[in-house]
Amino acid sequence: MPIFEYRACGEAGCAHCREGFDQLQKLSEPPLAHCPKCGTPVQQQIGAPALAIGGAHLLKEKKIGEAGFTQYRKIGKGVYEKTAGKGPGIIRGD
Repeated sequence: MPIFEYRACGEAGCAHCREGFDQLQKLSEPPLAHCPKCGTPVQQQIGAPALAIGGAHLLKEKKIGEAGFTQYRKIGKGVYEKTAGKGPGIIRGD
């Protein structure tokens, strides 16, 4: 479901709609005509699209080490174990 942006028509309205607000709606739903908080007429604004680009392969441990980063995972309270990259094998918060 896309997120639509709305703003009050003119200077009237509450702080919620004068500043603009986001509304999660189905594509099949009609656009909002009034602010859900104060009832002032609102109009839909054009916003930047949110894009999801696949990049999970870039976060694999091999790639992290090749890029010069070090990754640790928590194995206990204040104790971290290295999973990728250079650096000490275990870091303790003592």
